[in-house]
Amino acid sequence: MRILPFQAMYPDMGLIASAESFFDTVKNQFNEYEDSGFFKKTAEEAIYIYQIKTSKRIHTGIICCVEIEDFINGKILKHENTLASKEQSMMHLMLQRKANVKPVLLTYDINKEIHKWMHEHSVKSNKFYSVRFKELKELHTFWKISDGNKIQKIKKIFDKKLNHVYIADGHHRCTTSALLHSRKKGKVQKFDFSKLLCAFFSRDELEIHDYNRIVELEPDQSYLLLMAEMTKYFHVNVMRKGSKPNTKHEIVMFMDNHWFSLRWKEAILHAAKDETVILDADLINKYILKGILGIKDVRSDARVKYVSGTLGVKGIEQKVAKLEHSISFVIYPVAFEELKYVADNEKTLPPKSTWFEPRIKNGMLIQKY
Repeated sequence: MRILPFQAMYPDMGLIASAESFFDTVKNQFNEYEDSGFFKKTAEEAIYIYQIKTSKRIHTGIICCVEIEDFINGKILKHENTLASKEQSMMHLMLQRKANVKPVLLTYDINKEIHKWMHEHSVKSNKFYSVRFKELKELHTFWKISDGNKIQKIKKIFDKKLNHVYIADGHHRCTTSALLHSRKKGKVQKFDFSKLLCAFFSRDELEIHDYNRIVELEPDQSYLLLMAEMTKYFHVNVMRKGSKPNTKHEIVMFMDNHWFSLRWKEAILHAAKDETVILDADLINKYILKGILGIKDVRSDARVKYVSGTLGVKGIEQKVAKLEHSISFVIYPVAFEELKYVADNEKTLPPKSTWFEPRIKNGMLIQKY
């Protein structure tokens, strides 16, 4: 895996009164902020160590660029299909900004040499800058590594030790960058799309959370009849209160202000036995959303909403309460080994299968084209 230093733009924190407000709006207002002088530019190229400290733990990774050809040639592996409509929107944003304002999140198997390099230089180097998000109770800190010898060392480790990595977040940014690069390749071009801004976090520095579904029902859809249909596929038990599933193949459902534990019947799992990875989201899409509720395309049907597992069951209840007639499904998180298998074998997970933490904010380090 070839990694590259880059000349970064970064926010002038002396001009920012509210970190939450600024970084939440950078995605759509980057050009205005840039014109107003909210960003500085480094004098030299560098690779950055990036640390996110939450109330629960610390996550440490590396921000740098990679050659977009590594994505095109299959060294950066995807586990999700992209949508043409979203690629179009992403292309518009990228050309409008003339910049990448958020790195693609990549993950890889644990590597002690990379961990040692990050620890050594974050301890010995001065901090580049930090941002504290009071509402989130997070501290985001950067160390700039511009020394040529230090950069060469980490580049060699990536070259020798990482043959491929996995996209955790940013599939549309990857595919859109590759599309722009291929269309401009070999032509006189105003912008250079050959490099992609990325954040590398090893698998132990990331957390995969559940990504849950809320489905709006038809006005005349009976909860009682719906439950009768569910019993064809599940063993159903009433729960005293909501909680997350304890194991794979248990689904927790919230319907009509009641919580239920659903376990797939043996015949359903047996029918999928030839699949090396049996995903609960796939089974829900097949038997419930399509089979019972008649939702043909879960990617585009507006009746299906997706909710991060970080909101918990209370968050599910609150969101369901805002909808007039709906049900929700809480799914056990996908394991990294499952994601890895899917990506290695050029398969795809169902849409919105994974929610990775920590979340990277827009506008913290920016790569101009």
